[in-house]
Order: sequence, then structure tokens, then C-alpha cells
Amino acid sequence: MAERILVVDDQRTNAEMVAGLLRNLGYDVQIALDGAAALERVLVAPPDLVVSDINMPLMNGYELCRRLRTDPATALLPVILITSTEAHTERIKGIEAGADDFLMKPVNWPELFGRVKRLLRVKALQDEIKNLNALLEERVRDQVSQLQRLGRLKRFFSRQVAEAIVAGGEDSLKPHRREITAVFLDLRGFTAFTDRADPEEVLELLRSYHAALGRTVDEFGGTLEHFAGDGMMIFFNDPFPVDRPAERAVRMSIALQRDFRPIAEAWEKLGHQVGLGIGISQGEATLGVIGFEQRWEYAAIGNVPNLAARLCGQAGAGEIWLDAQTEHDVAHLADTESVGPLKLRGFQHPVAAFRLKALKG
Repeated sequence: MAERILVVDDQRTNAEMVAGLLRNLGYDVQIALDGAAALERVLVAPPDLVVSDINMPLMNGYELCRRLRTDPATALLPVILITSTEAHTERIKGIEAGADDFLMKPVNWPELFGRVKRLLRVKALQDEIKNLNALLEERVRDQVSQLQRLGRLKRFFSRQVAEAIVAGGEDSLKPHRREITAVFLDLRGFTAFTDRADPEEVLELLRSYHAALGRTVDEFGGTLEHFAGDGMMIFFNDPFPVDRPAERAVRMSIALQRDFRPIAEAWEKLGHQVGLGIGISQGEATLGVIGFEQRWEYAAIGNVPNLAARLCGQAGAGEIWLDAQTEHDVAHLADTESVGPLKLRGFQHPVAAFRLKALKG
């Protein structure tokens, strides 16, 4: 598409002559016979360059240039001023008005054409930078929108699930099968605590418990499935795959016991005995969004999360119990002892189980 040039001169003959020569070079050239008409032309069909005479009635070239510079839309529009009076004084006035270039009459045509080409190249670069800035601003707006959406989703889903929704849409959470490591934990002595404690104390314990352990779960990249009173289900390797999910689960569980210890000690001083039990299992599970229109959850379904909950139910305060597959995967880094086979509700056959004693070394 040909660049558009606006020629401004109150002498129609001069304007037509300049316009004709520029059209011969392939430019799209429009004419305005005074400064006010030029401003109207700029609004209707924005040019890429203005070539204007200085000495015109009503609005001279300087005033036209100043008006263009005060409008953000035309602040960088290239302007060439042409005059027949004293060069030095006019050049200073032209620079002060914001002109980009300056020519004396009689016009040296090759010089005019050269300066037109130069300023149009400058305009093209300005437009490219403007487009790049607009694209960058749009990307920033999109990222801010995603961050805001992520912030809202985190109120209802774990960080990993919220990020999966933002990155891939809700389709990324359709029902699927995947091998996961599930971790279930709940409090020992919590029922007795709730029978004796005030409601405010019960909620205070839960708040400190959820806050401290929630930070640790996030630190290890676990997907927090749900809170169930004093119970908490976490799994690894979904919705995003992770390296060595069993090892992550064990290390996180040790950190959870460590982080809960100060909470337990604080309540012990008030006469309440509470502790944390943890169960870990590994295997293939069904995962996806469950619920109804007003309440959705991202859940793991099957024997793996059920077994983690059953092992947690068997674990004492401060203990971490593992199923056989998890124990096999962390045998190189953890000392364990057998506590099975166990007859567990919901499982037809006895289940091999192990108590985590310590990490090696």
C-alpha cells in the first residue's frame, strides 16, 4: 500500500505541482489549501507525512505543526516545512514548532524527494515500534488477566489444578487414569480435643494446622485435593507430572511432621494432646472434576487414595505408614519396618504396610 502524503499550500498551483511530482513517485497524495483544512484531512485520512508551506493566512505552517504535536495521535507525524523567507530565522522557528525537516524555495526537487523517503522510513520504523508496543501491552493484559483468574481459582482449587485450568482450559481436567502417589493425613486426639475445647480454640487449631501444612504441601509441589475437617488428601504426579513422586511424598510427609511439631507442643502446654498421622500409597487412579454446578472439586478416585486414608487411620501420632509400592520406590533412601499385612476396611485381601523410621544418612 502506497504511503500517504498531505501537501499543504494556500497556492493551489504550487500544491498541485508538488502533489503531481510526488504522485509520479508512487505516493498517495492529498492536498489541503490551509492549515485548518489540513487538520481536518489528518483526522479523516491520517497521512504518513506532511509537506507544508509556512506562509499561509489564518493558520500558518508553524501553527499547523504545533497543533499536530499537541495531539498524541500525530505527535510523531513527520512534517517538512517550506518557506521563501530568511532561512536561518525560519529554521529556528520551525524547530521550535516541532518540524522534522526544512526546505527553502525555490525547492530543490531531488532534495525534497530524498528527505521525503528518509522521513517515511522513520515513520515506518515508528509504526513498527508502535505495533510491537501494542502487542506487548496486549500480552501484558492477557498475563494480568490470567494471574487474576489464577488468583480466583486458587480460592477453590489447589495451585497446581488452578494453573492447569489457566494453561490448558478446563479440558485439561477431564476424567483420566494416571499413576499417582496419594498422601492422607489427619490429627490424632482431635475428637477428644473438640469435646473439651471451646469452638474458638477448635477453629484456631485448624487454622494454624492448615496454614502451616498448606505451605509445606505447596513447597513440595503436591496437589491438595481437599480438606475434610482435620483430614487432608494430597497427591503427586497430577495434573502435572513430577519426577520421583513417591520420594517427594515421603520427604513432604517428614516435613509435615516437623512443621506440625511446634503446633502440637503449643497445645500440649494448654493441656491438649494432638498429633499427626500420615498414610501414603501409590498406584493408578481415576482423576477428574467431580461435583455439581455450584460446587466442583478435582479428585482422585479408587483404591490408591482409599488405601492412603486407611493407612493414615492405622498410623499413630507422629507416624508415617507406607504401602508396599511406595516402600519399594523409596527403599534406597528410607529405613522402614513392616507393620503388615493388615486387614483394612474396603480391601478384600490383607495389605502389606510399612512404618517409615527415618531417611538414610
